[in-house]
Amino acid sequence: MGLRKVAVVGAGMTQFVRRAQETPKELAFKATRAALDSCELSIQDIDAICLGTAPDTFDGIHMNGEYLSDGVGALGKPYIRSYVGGGTGVFVPIQGWYHVASGLFDLVLVVAEEKMSSYYPHPQGAFLTIFDHTTERPLKPNLLWIFALEMNRYMATYGISKEDIAQVSVLHKRNAADHPAALLGDKKITVQDVLNSEVLAWPVQRLDVSPVSDGAVAIVLAAEHVARRITDKPIWIEGVGWSLDTAYWTNRDLAYPRYVEVAAKMAYEMAGIKEPRKEIHIAEPYDPFDYKALHHLEGLQLADRGKAIELYLNGSAKRDGNLPICPSGGLLGVGNPIAAAGLMKIAELFWQLRGEADGRQIPGSPQKGIAQAWGDLMQVGTVVIMGK
Repeated sequence: MGLRKVAVVGAGMTQFVRRAQETPKELAFKATRAALDSCELSIQDIDAICLGTAPDTFDGIHMNGEYLSDGVGALGKPYIRSYVGGGTGVFVPIQGWYHVASGLFDLVLVVAEEKMSSYYPHPQGAFLTIFDHTTERPLKPNLLWIFALEMNRYMATYGISKEDIAQVSVLHKRNAADHPAALLGDKKITVQDVLNSEVLAWPVQRLDVSPVSDGAVAIVLAAEHVARRITDKPIWIEGVGWSLDTAYWTNRDLAYPRYVEVAAKMAYEMAGIKEPRKEIHIAEPYDPFDYKALHHLEGLQLADRGKAIELYLNGSAKRDGNLPICPSGGLLGVGNPIAAAGLMKIAELFWQLRGEADGRQIPGSPQKGIAQAWGDLMQVGTVVIMGK
C-alpha cells in the first residue's frame, strides 16, 4: 500500500509574547483548543498527538514533554515528543504526516510550544553547554557570536552590505504589524533603525535578531477521506524533507546552508517540483536573524548563492511581489519561541493558501508554499511543501 494523501484541516496559535502569564501547559492548551475549534473537532476525534518542545532547561520543567502531554489532550492516546532545536516546528508536522500517510492514524494533532522567558537567566545559558567539551566549549561559545562569524562570512563571500541585509528585518517586521499574534510588528521601522540598534556581536545588532518569546501553535492533520468530510478547503502536504549536517560548526561552509539544500531537494522530489522558482508562490524561510532568511532562500534553491538579497531590493519579497517572503512577519516580527516558530510558518501557509490570512493575505490565488526551519547545533534542515 502506498502513502496516503495528508491535509492540514485546522490551525491555531497563541500570541507570541515575552514573559507570557500562562504556563507552558496553558499555552499548549490554548493553541490546541484554537486548532480544534477551527475545524469543529474535539479532542475525542483525535487519534494521536505529536508534540514538539524544547529540552527541560528551556521551559525550566523536568520531563517537559510528559508535563505538557495532558495540556494537549494526550491522556489515553498514542503520543510522541520530538525536538531538533529551531527545526522542530517543521519537523514535528513531518512526524505527524508520517503517522497519517502510513495509514496508522486518520486524525493527528500536532502541537509545538516553548516558553523561552521561563529559563533563567536566558536560553543562551543552556547553549553554553551543548558544544563539544574539548574543542569548542573552552571558547565559551554562544549562538550570537557563532552567528556573527557566519554573517561575516556570508557578507564577505558575496560582497553583501549590512545596509542591504537590514532590508530583511525591515520588511518582516512591517509584515508582522498585520499579524494578530505578533510580538514586534512595526510599520515604521527603517533600515537606519536597524543600523543604529545595539551591537550584540558585530555585525549582529539588536534589530537583526528575533526576540526571546513564549508561544504555542497547533495544526490538525487528516487523511484524505477524513479531510474531505471536515472541510471543502483542505491544504495538502505535498512534500517533506530533512537533513542533518555535521554538528561541528567549524566544519561547515558558513556561507551556504547545505543542510537546507538537501532537505529542500528531498521535499521537491516528493512534491514533483522541477522548477521551484516558478512553482512556489509563497516562501516562509526560517529567519531568527535577518541574514539567515537570505541564507535559507538560497538553500531552498529560490535564489542563486549570494543573490537572495535581490528579492528584497527589487520588491519581489513583498506581499504583492513575485515571491512573497514571510508574509506572516516571520520570527523577526512575530517572535521566536524556538520549537513553535517553525509551526507558525506551517499555519501561515495554511491560512494563506485558503485565503484566510486577513490583513496580511497575499493577492491572487497562491497554489503552493514552502516552510523551512533550522536548528539544533545549527545543522538541521527541515522543509514542508503545501498546496491546494
